[in-house]
Amino acid sequence: MHRIVRKIELASGTTLFEVEAPDVARKARPGQFVIVRIDDAGERIPLTIADYDGGKGTVTLVALSIGKTTTMLSRLEEGDSILDLAGPLGNPAEMIENGTVVCIGGGLGIAPIYPIARELKAKGNKVISIIGARTASLLFWEEKMRAVSDELHIVTDDGTAGRKGFAVHPLMDLINAGVKLDRVMIIGSAIMMKVTAEATRPHGVKTIVSLNPIMVDGTGMCGSCRVTVGGKVKFACVDGPEFDGHQVDFDELMARLRMYMDQEKLALEKYTHQIEGVPACLSSHPQK
Repeated sequence: MHRIVRKIELASGTTLFEVEAPDVARKARPGQFVIVRIDDAGERIPLTIADYDGGKGTVTLVALSIGKTTTMLSRLEEGDSILDLAGPLGNPAEMIENGTVVCIGGGLGIAPIYPIARELKAKGNKVISIIGARTASLLFWEEKMRAVSDELHIVTDDGTAGRKGFAVHPLMDLINAGVKLDRVMIIGSAIMMKVTAEATRPHGVKTIVSLNPIMVDGTGMCGSCRVTVGGKVKFACVDGPEFDGHQVDFDELMARLRMYMDQEKLALEKYTHQIEGVPACLSSHPQK
């Protein structure tokens, strides 16, 4: 059991949990993730580690309430416990020293890009960070990102915070201005990572993305997280989650992410009816 010692609502539908997990906290590195199971009947979901404190024995997780399990997680309070928290899993983010790196976090991706930017800054890099979301109410950690960045650019789709536009726009401004970039690191939605990686391709800027395919066990045994990179099948949990963005088959990734959308929607609706006390038979969908 892993006790929740701190819970904070960071943005609309986005919640931070600081959880007791001493073994994970001692070994965690930027870019790694954990597999979480809330209770005996719960599914296993991957959550990227947003921060960790080996001294306190805690890890910080940030979740967006978008499906049944993340909605269940959002209802837990300080003092409640999570049954399983396995990790750290995946390979740590690849670090360079004394270069110029652009760190891009889109939406929920702001959380996992933060420890990566912090580590890159500690290794003597110039860190230029870009964080973005659809609207201002979905942004968070602006000051934390500013503290580990030499420059911070903020964008929103609707212009309610920072610059109106997408993360690719300030990135292209930097490239077009002749700024020598040694690496670009992106964490966000599949479409955002695809578009941004394609923008850097003609300029030969090494671009690393962190993939979030459907995942079950997180150890390479189930094969559900397979992705195609450079024409070869890779497992995001053990070969990644970071890959060369110019080699990823994003169209395949996005198609696989949509495979269980109907089932995910139905599971959320059933759970919502349950907690609201509405009989399941009143659902607009047939029950299975």
